[in-house]
Amino acid sequence: MKLAVVSRGLVAAVAIISSVAVLADSELVQRIKPVGEVCMAGEACAAAVVEVAAGPRSGKDVYDTKCMACHASGVAGAPKFGDSVAWGDRVSAKGLGGLFDSAWNGINAMPPKGTCSDCTEDEIKSAIKYMSEG
Repeated sequence: MKLAVVSRGLVAAVAIISSVAVLADSELVQRIKPVGEVCMAGEACAAAVVEVAAGPRSGKDVYDTKCMACHASGVAGAPKFGDSVAWGDRVSAKGLGGLFDSAWNGINAMPPKGTCSDCTEDEIKSAIKYMSEG
């Protein structure tokens, strides 16, 4: 009786080990592996080329990729692109410097920098100029 139990255990263990060996080469393992890997400075993988922007984005580029989400439709009172009256009133009241301060620090429903957390001061200024003159 004990020999039968041990035999079944050994057969089960061999089956599991065989499955793991087959699984290691399977498509499943490839599909569930991590997307990226940590690479420390000094390791060969750290020399990988990283693309960076060639320079600051234009006001139009920032508007088209970040600001348009709210300023195209006027979400939560955001002045719409091309609405010369709404922009004119704001420029008259605050000036471009005041509009920059509002955009940089956030105002009403707009968070600081709007949806462009990686924008520089110059990019935010360019976007404001583009929208207010649009």
